[in-house]
This record gives sequence, C-alpha cells and structure tokens, in this order.
Amino acid sequence: YIGEIQSSSIKGRLIPFQFKTTDTYILEFGNSTMRIIRNGGYVLDAAKNITAATKASPGVLTSNGHGFTNGDEIFISSVGGMTELNGRNYRVAGVATNTFTLTDLFGVAIDTTNFTTYTSGGTADRLTKIASPYPEAALPDLRFVQSADTMFIVHQSYAPRKLTRTDHDAWTFTECDLIDGPYLDTNTTTTTLNPGATSGTGVALVASANLFAATDVGRLVSLPGGNATITAFTDAQNVAVTINATLSASTATANWALGAFSGTTGYPSAVTFFEQRLIFAATTNEPQSIFMSKSGDYENFTAGTNDDDAIIYQIASNQVNNIRYLAATRVLTIGTSGGEYVLTTTNDGPITPTNAQIRKYSNYGTAALEPIQVADVTLFLQRAKRKLREFKYSGEINTSGYAAADMTILSEHITQGGMLDMAYQQEPDSIVWMIRNDGQLIGMTYRREEEVVAWHQHKIGGTYTGTHGSLASATYDYGLVESIATLPTEDSEDELYMIVKRTINSVTKRYVERMKPFDFGSVASGAFFVDSGLAYAGSAATSLSGLYHLHGQSVSVLANGATHTNETVASGGISLDVWAKRAA
Repeated sequence: YIGEIQSSSIKGRLIPFQFKTTDTYILEFGNSTMRIIRNGGYVLDAAKNITAATKASPGVLTSNGHGFTNGDEIFISSVGGMTELNGRNYRVAGVATNTFTLTDLFGVAIDTTNFTTYTSGGTADRLTKIASPYPEAALPDLRFVQSADTMFIVHQSYAPRKLTRTDHDAWTFTECDLIDGPYLDTNTTTTTLNPGATSGTGVALVASANLFAATDVGRLVSLPGGNATITAFTDAQNVAVTINATLSASTATANWALGAFSGTTGYPSAVTFFEQRLIFAATTNEPQSIFMSKSGDYENFTAGTNDDDAIIYQIASNQVNNIRYLAATRVLTIGTSGGEYVLTTTNDGPITPTNAQIRKYSNYGTAALEPIQVADVTLFLQRAKRKLREFKYSGEINTSGYAAADMTILSEHITQGGMLDMAYQQEPDSIVWMIRNDGQLIGMTYRREEEVVAWHQHKIGGTYTGTHGSLASATYDYGLVESIATLPTEDSEDELYMIVKRTINSVTKRYVERMKPFDFGSVASGAFFVDSGLAYAGSAATSLSGLYHLHGQSVSVLANGATHTNETVASGGISLDVWAKRAA
C-alpha cells in the first residue's frame, strides 16, 4: 500500500518518469492535478511546524501561516504528548490563517478529546500537488515521450505540452514553444491576409474573407518573411497576433499558411523521438499525417529540403486510417486503425526530407493504446482489444519484411472482454502486464529467445460493488485494477505500480499499490503475500496499527511467516492471537 489517490471519486492515471536509473518517479494524474511518488512514497512539501493541539471534537491544531486549504492531504509526525496523531495521513478541514482541524481519509472528523495532552513539537507535511491542464476525461488518451528531465505530452484536444522537473517537488507544465511550423498547405485561394505591422504584439491581422474561428487563438500563421501567433479573436475576418519573426511587408498577401495544430484542427495524439527528431502525428483534421521536427531541434518544424529540415509526411491509403501510435526502434513503426506501417529510407541512411518512405506490412489495425517495446519488437493491441500482436522483422517472409504474430493464439480466453492498459516489467522475468476490461490483472511472461510466451491471470485482494467502466453494476470478489505503470531500478526488480479500486467501509476507494519484489533468499518470517498490505518488523507485539486505509475490512495476516486467522480492522488496527516480531 502506497496511498489513496487524491480523489477516489474519479479514475486516476499512473505515468512513469525516469530522470535517471537511480532517480525515478510515478506521476499520479487526477482531475487537473498531479502528485509525485518517489521511492515508494509520496513527495511532500516543506514541513510546517505544529505548535499546539487541543483536546476537542474536532481537535484544533495550530501552525502559524501554514498555507493549507480545505481538502489538502497532509502527513503528521514527531508530535510530542499527543502521539496518537503521528504517522498518519489526514485531510485538512476548518482552515483558518493559523489553525486547522483534521478528518481521516473517509471524511470523519478527528476527535482528540481522549488523546494524550499535547506537549510540544510536530510537523505537518502536505503531499506535493501540481496543477495539471488535463481533466479526468482526458487522462486515458494522454501519450508521452521523455528526454532527460523533460516529458512531452500530447492529447488531441490540448496543445502539446512539456512537463519539466527541476527538483523532487518542483514540476512545471508549459505549452511547447514551436519556433516555426508545422503548417497546413500554403493557401491557393484568392483570400488575402493583411498584417497591420511587420513586428510587435497585438498586431491586427485582417482576412479578405471569413477564415478565422475563436478556437484559432494560439495558432501559428506563416506570412512572407516570418510568422505570427494568433493571440485574440474578434470575428471570422479579424484577429490580433504577435509577430514572432519579422515580416517582409505589412501589405495584403495571398501567400500564407495556417498552423497545423490548433483548437480548430485538433492537436497531435501520438508522439515519439526518432533519429534526434521529435515526432508528432494524428491531429483531428489530419489523422494520417506525421510531423517531424528539425534534427536536434525538437520545437522547430521549419520545413525545407536540407537533410536536417523538418518533414511532414501523410500516409497514403484508400481509406482514412487514424494513426494510433508511433514506436521507435531501428525503424519507426506506425500503427493505424487499419494497418501497420514502417518508416524507412530509400538509401538506408538517416531520415531526410528527400529519402523518407513508408511501407505497409500488415492489415490488422491497432487499438488506441500505447504499444510495448521489447528489444526490437513492438507489441501492440489489435483493434478489437482482444489480441496482442508481435510486430517484428522477419527474414522468413522476404528480404525486408515484418510480421505481426498473434501472442494470444494459445490462450484466447484470457483476454475475454478486451484489454485496457499495458506496461512492461523487464526484470526479473520479462512480463507484459495488462488490465482486462473487468479489472483483472493479466500477465504474459515473454522470453522470445527461449520461445516462452506464457499467460497468467491475477485477482487482486478485496471486493468492489458498483459499475466499472462500461460494465453494469455488479459485485466483484476482487479489487479492480484501473491503471498500471512500471519503473526500472538499479539493482533489483522493475517496480510495478497500480491503482486498485475497492469498496472499503461501504465507499469506493482507489489506492496506489506497488508489487513487492519476490525475495527468495529471506527467511519465511519475512513473507509478504497480501494485497494493499503493510509490513511490521520490531519488538514482539500482539497488536498492529496503521491500517486506517482498510477500516472495517477482514484482512489476511501473516505473523512470523505463518498464517494467522483473519482479523477485522477497527480504529486503524488489529489484535493478534500470538506475539509477532514480523507480520504482514
């Protein structure tokens, strides 16, 4: 158990962020917010000192200039005297400038009347929360690619953004500052654009016919000598712009082009890096177009014929096949709703504006889900979300061919209902983890060099009653997995994180949990085969506390490595029938 997501009333999304192999993060996206998990725990803001705590219902805590707001989640520690407050997460309530009260994570006010009298000290640490541009509805369709401390994120309804990390608790979302381009085709009509100046901000740009929409704010416009960004909309013929690169004249011209990315045309929905280029693809209006930046200049899409110039390429086909993913290996694999393509060159050299070519190799079509890269193989989910296919080079077909074998052919039953998410755990056993439509966790142990493709199915502990996605209300005898992500580690197993939805104390709770590594060398007393669990190691004890997240639940217990009778959690703890120095 890591913690409850910021709001259990919505569906969250986990995204991995790897700054370096020894510094990795899981980003928990919620409704227009983001929180950060590092080393198995939430990143916290700077601690606020507690100077007093009353014995009352609810108890009032004093912390001068704390800056909290109602609903913030905090962690309290090091309180003297009233130690019952320590080592626990709370929600802040009753906020005043220097005081606040607490509720538990179920919304129940904390009554400190019978707590020990406060003596001194204590800190309250707020879980770091970053404002995010993405609401809950957008989370499943976010696509991302990372370079060092910057992640590029795309969504068809939002301008491409950069998420930049400067410290564990310092993260910033900014819109990509596209220097120039990409653009739609240059105007071929008689409509002209007349800029009111060759440089400056708030410059009037007048069209000779209806051209603009309110959703064009933020859109680039190419004009002779330079370009501009639309900053305000008046009507279909009049907008204000900021001139980014000085124009050659402030006169009416038919030589113009509108930016390819806007609220009018839609924004890219796929992204990757390939051969030192940032590559976007699939806007709403151009679902088959690929936009490649200049080589080594990720936010510059100035097109041309030089080898390092930006490239715009549109897949030609006899039907509209939306691009669903871009996967970079030795070649660039392009998955569409109608088939699988490979971008290569005519001379086996680097991609340039004059040698790029795209060939289609299969017609299965892919689901709108990011694929998994394993060595030189791309594992993608077929359009109906039932079959996982292995797209790889196969010299057996022809001298330059790719095949897409069905990985589920011997276990077709296991993907019944369709799959919703995927993540790859390389260490220790090379497993592709997937979430089934009914919330079950599915794994495929994938060791192609030994010809091992083995599927397995896992029900996570707990229960849930209610609707789930498109499924009608039902009672499930397991916890429902809703999001998964993996992180590499320096010298141990890759970490598998998941969001699990359960009914706890008659309400819906969504918890972030991490698969504990399998340690085959430890003694049996250290066994940890429980879900949403916590571990205890210390002096002999007959009671365990800190289980507030499982209030009212009947829980399995391992005490000193042996099975213990189930216990029901009350007041955040359980009693044991035996003394235990280690328990889970």
